Amino acid sequence: MAQRYLIALGSNQRHARFGAPQQVLRAALRELDRKPFKLVAVARVVRSAPLGPSRRQYANSAALVKCKLDPPQVLARLKAIETEFGRRRGGQRWSARVLDLDLVLWSEGAWASPGLTVPHPLFRDRSFVLGPAAAIAPLWRDPITGLSLRQLHARLTRPRPAPR
Repeated sequence: MAQRYLIALGSNQRHARFGAPQQVLRAALRELDRKPFKLVAVARVVRSAPLGPSRRQYANSAALVKCKLDPPQVLARLKAIETEFGRRRGGQRWSARVLDLDLVLWSEGAWASPGLTVPHPLFRDRSFVLGPAAAIAPLWRDPITGLSLRQLHARLTRPRPAPR
């Protein structure tokens, strides 16, 4: 039976063949619509400030895919796509990268194994993930908090009073 996965996409480095980060994401989405995946929905690309040492702005999006693989197999395929796009492992954390694909949510709930935790442990704190994700799957509930992606995004981005 096919399961659904929410994948976060990011790029902030030009690719020799695909071009600027936004085009890198388009090319990555084509890969996410090839077997074993079936692309179901895609969010528009948003721009975000980098985390960590990189100075380059990111292009971010989210995709909803279906496939019959389990989470570790999906993660392995995502890592293979990143490698095909020239991503190198190691080096400084959160540095500039051609392509970053994160497995954020899985339709069957939570998963924990060495090297993989679903839901993604940091997605609730990242508007560049929650904004696109809520646009394509607003009612999908986080299995840990029980809140929908729309609710999580609203909580993260709501205006807060200035400290006195």
